[in-house]
Amino acid sequence: MKKLILLSFILVATNSFGQSPIKNLMQRFEFGVKAGANYSNFNNANFDTEGLLGFHAGAVVGFKLTDNLSIQEEFLFSTQGAKVKGGVWDNQDLKIYYLTVPFQLKYRTESGIYFEAGPQVGMKLKEDIEGLNGSEFVKKLDLSVVGGLGYQTAGGLGIGARYIYGISKVSNFDISNIKNDFTNNTIQVSVFYLF
Repeated sequence: MKKLILLSFILVATNSFGQSPIKNLMQRFEFGVKAGANYSNFNNANFDTEGLLGFHAGAVVGFKLTDNLSIQEEFLFSTQGAKVKGGVWDNQDLKIYYLTVPFQLKYRTESGIYFEAGPQVGMKLKEDIEGLNGSEFVKKLDLSVVGGLGYQTAGGLGIGARYIYGISKVSNFDISNIKNDFTNNTIQVSVFYLF
């Protein structure tokens, strides 16, 4: 009888204390979806460009460090690039399709307003540049720094805007009279839901 009581006590203690840290840890995770519009252009290009409209969509994973501070990682399909004015690619859209992975430190105030900043890695999925089929105009990796702000309700619905400043060259091509040290420059506006 004593062994049965001791075994029952151990099982109750294990359930009460053993699962609590794991449950608390899992409650700190947030998952969600995100989508929105991009307005992109090239920075430091020595040819005339205009901004290009695009979009982004994907998944969000967050981990709350405190009630107000969290780390957030996203996996987004994102269209970027620019519209060229004049020269070889006159009136052509140079479209680049990336899988972008921003890794943000996010601070959310009690009122729901948040601020975020961190690095982003973009992996080229495809490039759409007329006349350059089969060639590698765009580099496979794109590195950027990101800063943004927005508003998130207590229920997880939110809207945000961010600026993405490229720090690595977009291309390694060798074409006379065109510098290849230009970078991506993107503004994003998003709607998201975290649960």
